[in-house]
Amino acid sequence: MIIVDTQLKLRAQQNRPVQVGMIGAGYMARGIALQLLKYSPGIRLAAISNLHIDQAENAYRQAGVDEFITVTSPEQLDDAITRGQFAVMDKPEPLCKAGKIDVVVEVTGTIEYAAKAILQAIEHGKQIVMMNSELDATIGPILKIYADKAGVIYSNCDGDQPGVIMNLYRFVKGMGFKPVLLGNIKGLHDPYRTPATQKGYAEKYHQKPKMVTSFADGTKISMEMAVVANATGFKIGQRGMFGPTCGHVKEACSIFPLDQMLRDGGWVDYVVGAEPTGGIFVLGYHEDPLQREYLKYYKMGDGPLYAFNTPFHLCHFEAGFSIARVALLNDSVMSPIGAPVVDVLTVAKRDLKIGDMLDGMGGFDSYGVAENSTVCYADNLLPLGLSEGCRMKREVVKDAVISYDDVEIPTGRLCDRLRNEQNQHFAKTLSGN
Repeated sequence: MIIVDTQLKLRAQQNRPVQVGMIGAGYMARGIALQLLKYSPGIRLAAISNLHIDQAENAYRQAGVDEFITVTSPEQLDDAITRGQFAVMDKPEPLCKAGKIDVVVEVTGTIEYAAKAILQAIEHGKQIVMMNSELDATIGPILKIYADKAGVIYSNCDGDQPGVIMNLYRFVKGMGFKPVLLGNIKGLHDPYRTPATQKGYAEKYHQKPKMVTSFADGTKISMEMAVVANATGFKIGQRGMFGPTCGHVKEACSIFPLDQMLRDGGWVDYVVGAEPTGGIFVLGYHEDPLQREYLKYYKMGDGPLYAFNTPFHLCHFEAGFSIARVALLNDSVMSPIGAPVVDVLTVAKRDLKIGDMLDGMGGFDSYGVAENSTVCYADNLLPLGLSEGCRMKREVVKDAVISYDDVEIPTGRLCDRLRNEQNQHFAKTLSGN
């Protein structure tokens, strides 16, 4: 952060801001627009793409920008940037291809739509910042391969839990601890929540019912922890993770089994109901007796396991730091380090009949649970990120895991092609050979 703010200040003084194009104009995207346009010197949100262009316009207006133009081509967008104008569009192609866009930020939470846009942006040499754990957890490893070949950075975003966890992981590891658990803190977990049960909450906070349902039913945290696992190599201890209840995050030191975490090389997991609400944590192991004396003096406990936590995650407030790290310091917040380690499976939220069409994340039909990718690959299990639009060809009872054998996949989807590429590229690792 100290280096980042210095670099951004310099770019602002030179009147050479990082030019950003954002895909999406929903609740979180509007927050990012507000932050970048009003509170992030050295960064300029040059363009916003959204399927419904009036929402892109609203994102600018909410941030105090009333003058912008509509563009339909990369050339028009480049010309607008040269003239110091802001631009909106109803498809992402112009900002993915425009020569003057430095960084593309993806904030839609979609799979197929986002995959097409990100692949196009990579092909045109754009640095990528993702606030889309759903896509990253599903096909992030193969997108990273494409980015590496193109010589660009593919990065998740600071502020959201995965990025905040990764920051703390690097900090704890840098002090000489061995991180053994990377953890999220969840307020509640009820896998049977639906858009109907979450309708009131969604309206209160101006969000979509399916999105907030994915928070409550465990899908979102599974996606987020899969992203963390794929960026660190950490596994899960059991299907769905353990997710124990505790009063304060410090109690996690005595809840999770140290021997198993050490044996497995580290886990990703979460706790429910712990303070500080909205935070994240890392459990670090240290066996040096002299260092443990110091740690006891510093009120960290007797060890050998120590709890470190960040008591908040401020999503859109911190997004600019990710953009600066990628654009100015060539530093990814986090990205897959190789083969997928953890996937998110599709589990029936109700009894499903032949002919039912799955409604995807945060819907009425299914919820997501984390599972080690080797199991997902061996058992041919359907990732939740690819489930929307799949038609059931077998009956599946409530709480049963859905496999590819149970469904018909829609034809012609890029996301399925990329997932197949990912499986083939990492087949040796996923099969344990």
